[in-house]
Amino acid sequence: MTTPRKAKDPTKTLLSKSKLHEKYLCDYVLNICSGCRHGCVWCYVPGTPNIRARKKMLAEEVDVSGPQAEWGEYVLYRDKIPAELPGTVERKRKWKQTDKGEGIIGISFHTDAYMDQRAANLATQAVRILTDRGRHVRVLTRAPMNAATHPIRRDPAGRVTVRGVDALANAGDHLTVGSSINSLNNGEVTALERNAPPVEARFAGLKRLNEAGVQTFVSMSPTYPTQSREDLRRLMERIARLDPGVVYHEPINPRGNNFELTVAAAERAGEMELARALTEIQSPSAWREYACRHFQAVQEIGKELGLPIHLWPDKALVKSCEGERKEWLQAWRDRQSPEEFAGRSTPDTPMPEPPARQQSLV
Repeated sequence: MTTPRKAKDPTKTLLSKSKLHEKYLCDYVLNICSGCRHGCVWCYVPGTPNIRARKKMLAEEVDVSGPQAEWGEYVLYRDKIPAELPGTVERKRKWKQTDKGEGIIGISFHTDAYMDQRAANLATQAVRILTDRGRHVRVLTRAPMNAATHPIRRDPAGRVTVRGVDALANAGDHLTVGSSINSLNNGEVTALERNAPPVEARFAGLKRLNEAGVQTFVSMSPTYPTQSREDLRRLMERIARLDPGVVYHEPINPRGNNFELTVAAAERAGEMELARALTEIQSPSAWREYACRHFQAVQEIGKELGLPIHLWPDKALVKSCEGERKEWLQAWRDRQSPEEFAGRSTPDTPMPEPPARQQSLV
C-alpha cells in the first residue's frame, strides 16, 4: 500500500455548492481533505477544478507534479474544520435546497471521510457540528468503521467515553452513511482501487453502522463490464441483507481522461479479462449497450429483491440513445430517489420500465 505524502490544506472555503444534486445526493459538499489514500484509477475527482485548478498549491505543499497520475499518493487535511465550521454554518443565512438535493450536505465526496484516523476525527466532528445545527448530512466511506479506523473519544483522564460509531448514531435521522460496493471480485476491485479497504470490510462497516442505528445507503458504482447478471445478483443479494435506504447504481464510464490509466492498472494487476473488457467499451456503441444492459439487470433484480434502487444514467449516455430507451433513461434522471431521508418520501411515480425489446444481460 502506498504511503501518501501529507500536509495541511490551506483552502479557505469549507462549504461549497455542488452539482451532485443531479444524482439526488446533496446540494453542498464539505471535503475533509484534498486528495485520497485509496487511489482509485477510475476516480473523476483529479479532473475536477478542486484538484485541477490547484496544481501550484499541490506542488508546494506535497510535491505533486501530476495530480492525476499521483492520485492516491497525497492527502491534505482541512484541520481547521472543527474551529471554523460552527461559525460558517451559523453565519450562513441563505441555504440552497433543490428538489433533488434537499439541502443535504455531503461530506467528502472527493475523498474518503474515514480513510484514516486523522480524517475520521475531522469527519465525526463535522457531522456533529452540522447535525447539531439541524443540517442533514450524507457521508460516503469504504471504511470498516472499527476501532482501528474510527475515532475513539476519551475524557480528560484518558478513559474511553464514546466510540465514533456511537457518536454518529447520536446524529439521529439527520445523518445517512454509505459505502461504495460495486463488485464481489476482489481481484478486479483491488486492481482498480489499489489502496481501498477490501469489499468484505465495507460490508462490515455498514453492518456496524446499522447495528448502531445509523441509516445507511450503498453506492453500487461503478460496476465493471466483466460482471454478468448472476454476478450482479449475488452482489445485490448481499447488499439486500443490509437493508439500505437506497442503492444507487451506475456502470463504469470510459469517457474520462483517466480511462487509459484504468486499462493499464488492470493489465499491471494481471486482470487481463477486465483489461480487455474495459478496452472494448471505449467504443461509444459498446459502452451504450453494456451500460444499458447493466442498468436493466440492476433494475430487474432490485425489483425482485425489493431493493430501493436508483439508477444514475450519464447525460452523455442518455443523449446517445434513441426512442424508448432514451425515454427510459431520462425518466430515471427525472425520478426522485426512493430514499426516505431529509424529508423525502417514496416516489409517487412508478419505476420507469426499460424497453421490452432490449436484450437482457446474461
